[in-house]
Amino acid sequence: MTDKKSETAGVSGGDAVDSIITQWQAQRPDLNLEGMATIGRVKRCAALLQPKLEKVFKEYDLNFWEFDVLATLRRSGGDCCLSPTELFSTMMITSGTMTHRMKQLESRGLVERLPNPQDARSMLVKLSAEGFAKVDAAVTAHTVNEQQILAALPAEKLAALDVALVDLLAVLEE
Repeated sequence: MTDKKSETAGVSGGDAVDSIITQWQAQRPDLNLEGMATIGRVKRCAALLQPKLEKVFKEYDLNFWEFDVLATLRRSGGDCCLSPTELFSTMMITSGTMTHRMKQLESRGLVERLPNPQDARSMLVKLSAEGFAKVDAAVTAHTVNEQQILAALPAEKLAALDVALVDLLAVLEE
């Protein structure tokens, strides 16, 4: 643990997670805190990234979940149309949440609900022309923002981080 901590401290003077780990080491020197350090940093990164991402979405009068729904429809290709089940399973939310979100997006004119020709009991969700234009512009700005956020990391560290996160996701998704 100390090697990892000294490497971090040497690069940036330590971080908030180092302070937490130091406190735990003082109180519970018997614990192996490597997992806590890594997971703490992942959680802290996610918390710090969220407002940086949402800032761009707000420029397009969208919040995070609205962007997520519109981007999911946009990247589906073709006529940018999916069933609510395809949408909520891709986004890992409940069907009730998806219904509520669809109503909000439809009231804003960003999506349309159309009859499903393969199932008369269900509707399809399609990007409207306005939703298509909005998400296309927002995703362009979003990718620029992501590049700017990551620009301070050298390419080799960014590549190593990506590989490590792929490995972590594989473990978590088992």
